[in-house]
Amino acid sequence: MSTEPPVIVFDGVCLLCSRWVGFVLRHDRTARIRFAAMQSASGRALLARHGLDADDPLSFLYVADGRSWQDSDAILRVLTGFGGAWRLAGAARVIPRALRDAGYRLIARNRYRWFGRRDVCLVPDAAVAARFLD
Repeated sequence: MSTEPPVIVFDGVCLLCSRWVGFVLRHDRTARIRFAAMQSASGRALLARHGLDADDPLSFLYVADGRSWQDSDAILRVLTGFGGAWRLAGAARVIPRALRDAGYRLIARNRYRWFGRRDVCLVPDAAVAARFLD
């Protein structure tokens, strides 16, 4: 087991991704999860370390306990980690990963068109800035 806190690598200019970060900030009651924009040095390094291309960011990466998860597995891991009723999200694992990931990739490929994008990366407010790697 790693002593490092879990990290979500997200697209810092994607509005959907920024809303996902806000959702995690609200629901991570233990405030354990850290964040790294894929445009940052830390985010790029984590993506590369786990075999993902930071210049072709269609994958979602969650790193915890020395392991990593991508795409729909990563999202389910984050949701079930909130505990309580969120553990029910794990029931989605009965859907074959290929189908879950196909849905994930459809959204990932169209996220800017459907949800918009910023010109610059998300800048966290002072209350949560310590949870962002850089």
